Amino acid sequence: MPMAYLPAITVTAGASEANNLGTSATLHQNDINHQQAATSDTATILTKIPGINVQSAGGISNLPVIRGLADNRLRILVDGVDSIASCPNSMNSPLSYISPSAVEETTVYAGVTPVSVGGNSIGGTIVVESAEPTFSEDSNVVTSGEVGAFYRSNGNGYGANVETNIANDVLSLSYKGSYAKSDNYDAGGDFKTYTDASGSGQSLAKDEVGSTAFESQTQSVDVAYHNGDHLLQGTYLWQRVPEELYPNQRMDMLDNQLDRVNLRYKGELNWGQLEAQAYHEDVEHYMNFGKDKQFLYGNAAGMPMYTDSETIGANLKGIVDLTDQSTVTLGAEYQDYTLDDLWPASGTGMMGPDDFENINNGQRTRIGVYGEWEKQVAPKWTTQLGARYENVRTSADEVSGYNSMMMTNQGRDSAIFNASDRSTTDNNVDATAIARYDMSDNSSIEFGASHKERTPSLYERYTWSTWGMASIMNNTVGDGNGYFGDPDLKPEKSNTLSMTFDWRGADDNWGIKATPYYSHIDDYVDAVQWDSANNTAATTQTSDQYNVMRYTNQDARIYGIDITADRDLPSNAWGDWGLAGSLSYTNGKNKDTGSHLYNIMPLNASIALNHENNNWKNQVEMVAVAAKNKVSTPRNEVKTAGDGLLNLSTGYQWDAVSVEAGIDNVLDKNYALPLGGSYMGQGRTMGINNELTTGSNWGTTVPGAGRSFYMGVNYKF
Repeated sequence: MPMAYLPAITVTAGASEANNLGTSATLHQNDINHQQAATSDTATILTKIPGINVQSAGGISNLPVIRGLADNRLRILVDGVDSIASCPNSMNSPLSYISPSAVEETTVYAGVTPVSVGGNSIGGTIVVESAEPTFSEDSNVVTSGEVGAFYRSNGNGYGANVETNIANDVLSLSYKGSYAKSDNYDAGGDFKTYTDASGSGQSLAKDEVGSTAFESQTQSVDVAYHNGDHLLQGTYLWQRVPEELYPNQRMDMLDNQLDRVNLRYKGELNWGQLEAQAYHEDVEHYMNFGKDKQFLYGNAAGMPMYTDSETIGANLKGIVDLTDQSTVTLGAEYQDYTLDDLWPASGTGMMGPDDFENINNGQRTRIGVYGEWEKQVAPKWTTQLGARYENVRTSADEVSGYNSMMMTNQGRDSAIFNASDRSTTDNNVDATAIARYDMSDNSSIEFGASHKERTPSLYERYTWSTWGMASIMNNTVGDGNGYFGDPDLKPEKSNTLSMTFDWRGADDNWGIKATPYYSHIDDYVDAVQWDSANNTAATTQTSDQYNVMRYTNQDARIYGIDITADRDLPSNAWGDWGLAGSLSYTNGKNKDTGSHLYNIMPLNASIALNHENNNWKNQVEMVAVAAKNKVSTPRNEVKTAGDGLLNLSTGYQWDAVSVEAGIDNVLDKNYALPLGGSYMGQGRTMGINNELTTGSNWGTTVPGAGRSFYMGVNYKF
């Protein structure tokens, strides 16, 4: 008996059938499957969308960047769960908890985001969904599943995934599992002048990118009940990452375990659609120095760091078709997040005799409500108006350092922090207005304006130590500097305008889409160099080295444009041909200091020649990135040169078997990642400006991978 894939339950008559307003792009399973053999990182798959880049991190934990904004400035929903990175380096990012093989669909909302998917973010929203449960067409029990595997030459990466399903027309049970492992990758040439690694005689070749190895295993069990127009689904997800090393952080993740229970309901009622969700998530996170970094410092066996967090959340959403042309969406959300970040004493020197409390009983509670009205006001005009209110409360308990008597200001800093008001309530407002004019069946113009607010993270508000060795362990951007927080940080407030021009040919054989945008951000959380000795902002800026930085509110602006284009070429006996290209430009500046914002992707473009002949698909792609000369001066961000890459890929689909293969960086170019950060993949990374036996390693950036052959096979049954 064949399987029947249960469609998403939607209101089938009315405005909800229209294209989603504010949607930048949606990647479906076919788009994602093509990239699974090339990467184990779900965030990297999103870079096929113009304006989306990644800030380098670990092999499965890169941080997505939308038009210059990343990490906590984005809202990321995985099967409706609003995860938070529980790490002073954002190592366990939300997208790291779902492998590419488990992704069914990803939708990216950039900038002007509908309030129904927004909340506590200013840069946009990424919605990732795994496959809907499957049911049989009658009461007979049926089974299905798939098995896949991949191999990558650069780093000797390999992995596998498996899925099994058993169901009748009412109940469905499924299991998913994935595994991925890789050694360090090699750059396209020598990118550093030194080879010393861990301080124990180990060395790394000058082209080996230290601390890029990883290993990950993820498993989930899903039970679903289907009755008419009602679907009740429960999922348990478990992930263990025994090792994920980081080339731009001073620490490595040597264990991370996630346990998540997710309950969801979708149903059609006589008034419309109802969705409800409740979830619980526990994270246990451990960091220390990995195999490529010095571990022993005197009698101190590394610098152990433990982070534990608990997240409890619930969502409720109702969608009502008022008329065939008018839809109202109402919703409420609740999330309670608790974080403890503790560094046990190590040895008898600086890291003792007490434990270091980086964040003690950090709390963040969000309660939000929203309303959204979408209406086709005329045959060619569709509008959407939305408003959201969120009450966000944050707090943290008193802290203490390793030793309050040492000449590291731990006693002074903890006393000042403990005497401060460490409890804050923010009342955040989110408002969006979008209008689309359909010039024809194939072309449209969309206008959008939004006001969005974000409460600073617990790490931005409640880290407290100005000591260099402690502060450099609090770094979410990978630039080598040290950071500490400010309990008085205000929420960021972003006002954004954007327009999208979407033209398609009458025969759909060509298309151009362009989206210019502008954002002004009040109280943008940036950072200033800090004079730790006098506990004040530095009066003289120090360049060409790493510094202690303090988060602070300043004003900023970001503008840019994203362009995509495609054109069908004449078909011939060899098959169908086409061209596709994209171009993105982003400019970000701190209006208080005049400096450019950190980690802004320079001008970049791609063009691909696509070929398809029945079940055979091929692509030749060229990617070009301009030199990055506009950098953050206070952070001493390192400039990068421009470069271009050539990539090749091919794929073939049989009835049940698919094969994907390709070569990334065909010409084995040696290039720096513009958002890669400062290289910290080896050496004495505990010491600021003392990473090498000869002193500081400042000025070395993380390079991209050299030539890599990859291949993946997938079998469905």
